[in-house]
Amino acid sequence: MAWMSCRRHADLALDIFPMKDPTTLDARGLLCPLPVLKARKALKPLPDGAELHVLADDPAAVIDFPHFCTEAGHALLEQSERAGHLEFRIRKGG
Repeated sequence: MAWMSCRRHADLALDIFPMKDPTTLDARGLLCPLPVLKARKALKPLPDGAELHVLADDPAAVIDFPHFCTEAGHALLEQSERAGHLEFRIRKGG
């Protein structure tokens, strides 16, 4: 019975405090090759055509993400610099 009570509270907590958007990856503070490796892992469970938004501050990401997308068959929809970090919008290829 106590387990059911805890379960109800956990469900309520998810309603009150929604989880972060699962299609956004914050890779700031990580150095090459970690931002790309984390992006690859984040894209894996997503369906083809889904988009992943990546935040990174490693200067090598400017080279790494276009190369990764080309090699893996994904589309790099956008690459920009904002507020001291880089942003990449990737569409998963099939």
